[in-house]
Parts: sequence; C-alpha cells; structure tokens
Amino acid sequence: MFTHMTESTRSYGKKARAEAEEATRQRIVEATVRLHEEIGPRETTISAIAREAGVQRLTVYRHFPDETAVFQACTSYWLAQNPPPDPRRRSAPGGVDRVREAVADFYDYYARTQRMWTVSFRDVERVPALQGPMAEFAGFIRSVADDLVARLGAEPAGANAAATIRHALHFLTWKELEEQGLANDRKVELIGGWLHGVETLDAAPEEMR
Repeated sequence: MFTHMTESTRSYGKKARAEAEEATRQRIVEATVRLHEEIGPRETTISAIAREAGVQRLTVYRHFPDETAVFQACTSYWLAQNPPPDPRRRSAPGGVDRVREAVADFYDYYARTQRMWTVSFRDVERVPALQGPMAEFAGFIRSVADDLVARLGAEPAGANAAATIRHALHFLTWKELEEQGLANDRKVELIGGWLHGVETLDAAPEEMR
C-alpha cells in the first residue's frame, strides 16, 4: 500500500511540475507578445521579457535557448490567436470579384492587427530573429496572390495583374492607404480599379502601352 502511495505521489509531483513549467513557458510567450505590441521587437530584450513575465533571465533561457526561439514561439502563439484569412480555402469562383473578396478579408484583418504588423515591419531589418517569421508570412502572401492570379481565368492574368495583386495584399499597401484616410471599402474599390486598369492596359495594342 505504501509503495503504491509513494508511486502515486511521485507521479502527481511530476505532473504538477510539468504543468508549472508549461505555465511558466506560456507566461513568457504572452509577455513577449505584449512587449512586441507595446514597444516593438527591437526593444524586446530577454531582460525585458523576464521582467514582464515575472521570472529570472535564466528561466527564460531554460525554456528558450536564444532570442530566435522565443520570437518563433511568440509568432506561433500570436498567429494562432490572430490567424490571417486564407482565400485558397474558399470554393468561390475566380475572377476579379474573388480578388476583391480576398483583399477585403485581408484589409479587415490588417485593421484589427495593425499594431503588431506596424512594429514588425518597422523593426524587421534590425532584428535578425524576426526575419524568419516575417519571411514565412511574406511567402504565405505570395502563395495567396499566386492562387488568385491562377483563378483569374479569362480575365487579366499576366505579369501586371500578378504584380498588382501582390502589391494589394501587402500590409504596407493597406497602411499607406489607411494613412490617406481611406476606409476599407474604398480601399477595395481602388484595388478593383487597379485591376480593371491592368485589363485595359493588357488589351491595348503594343504601341499604345
């Protein structure tokens, strides 16, 4: 009986320690997310993370060997809480209307998450640990744009359309239009105008381009 109790107690103790470790790790990740939004990745040092999480620097390093590891965990957690839209999963037909819907979805997303993207794009060149996650997001945007271009069908599907769609989906495009005071629906109308302009340009004789 006592042997059984000892084994049960030991098992419970291991489980409690594992849960405490996971809770500490989660606290560190959430502290990193808060600091990224408040002061930006460039100022989010390991010391700052430790203070925000209420732990020692060594505790941070015990869970994450370096800044890259903690930034990757932060990015994964934040994206899980704020997943970007993925028009590739829709069964809607292609064409310019599909592009409009995709742009509208992304612009609504950027409006909700603009603080994190603003500081991330601001700091990415100076924070090597941020460059991997940002490159992954850029790759995701390219794949979405490529899918939209492929589904244009008989409508403008050349290099001009591809460049326009990639530019339209970029956060910094949304931000620049936002700073000019355009509401999201007006931004989407403008993008639609760009695409129709591309269609007109591509249909024009070579000497008129």
